[in-house]
Amino acid sequence: MIQDAQFRRGVEEFNRSEFYETHETLEEIWLKAPEPEKTFLQGIIQVACAFHHYLRGNRAGAESLMRRGLEKLDQFPANYGEIELGQLREDVRWWLEKIAAGRNPARERLPRIKHKEGR
Repeated sequence: MIQDAQFRRGVEEFNRSEFYETHETLEEIWLKAPEPEKTFLQGIIQVACAFHHYLRGNRAGAESLMRRGLEKLDQFPANYGEIELGQLREDVRWWLEKIAAGRNPARERLPRIKHKEGR
């Protein structure tokens, strides 16, 4: 599982809602990553891109990327490496449900990537 400084930077960017920057940071790792990390990273990148699209008003693009990202992230256990992936998936599913229903979730509820055991 990826635990290097660049990955941590991507997580920090995600948690600051810097979703475009998250994509750029993690894509560099994704390009060289072996499986299963490649699929994991692609899922995180797609989720980040989904929220970038949402914040720019592209709800259809956001919904599509959330679904594709979840498809990939669902292949991994709830705790993957240092990440509480189950919580992230739950948060993204909440957003997906609201967007699919035509609602406009509050920006204050943007998802965060949490580390296991408070890290």
